[in-house]
Amino acid sequence: MKENRYHISYATTPPSLQGRWEDNVWRSVLPLSLACFHPEGSAHRPRTECKLLYDADTLYGIFRVVDRYVRAVHTVFQSPVWRDSCVEIFVKPENAFGYFNFEFNCGGALLASYVTDPARAGEGLRSFVPLAAGDDLRIRRHASLPATVDPEIDAPTVWTLEFAIPMTVMTHHAKGTKAHSGQIWRANFYKCGNETSHPHWASWAPLSARNFHDPASFGRLVFC
Repeated sequence: MKENRYHISYATTPPSLQGRWEDNVWRSVLPLSLACFHPEGSAHRPRTECKLLYDADTLYGIFRVVDRYVRAVHTVFQSPVWRDSCVEIFVKPENAFGYFNFEFNCGGALLASYVTDPARAGEGLRSFVPLAAGDDLRIRRHASLPATVDPEIDAPTVWTLEFAIPMTVMTHHAKGTKAHSGQIWRANFYKCGNETSHPHWASWAPLSARNFHDPASFGRLVFC
């Protein structure tokens, strides 16, 4: 099976973080597509794309979702945003032992941690460190929808989630994390909506089971 690869360009100008998919900074950046849907999901297949850029200090990204049945009720940091309409980026920096999961619902609420053993332990993972409240404040993002979307939006809806993750957030847990040309990180990207009226689970790189915490499925991010 061909491995998924995405080439990340250097950002000579940082994105404005206003959620503009066609902003000058993003316009020429090729997107990756989250087109692998798990068969356990409903017939809802939201078109989800993501673009990435980087500089020495920050990993930038923007998701665009052509969606329906959109819902967000979790507004607190580290709440279970995967139950809402949610997009996620899991990244394993080069030479890092573990990986990071950054999960954003459509209203901008974040759940994030550094995972060192993704084996299941009850309803959680065997070994992980939740990111701190200070990290939540440093991870900037812009959500095009309100923090709370309830009742669910049944009509077709396009929404964006743009983010900027400082490298220092990751180096606190994975020493030596760097972003420069020649680096290759492992990663996968996800779209879900576990407790929407039409649950679905999509990924960039294909999964062998309905389990996002599967580093063996991660594709490669190539820094240019």
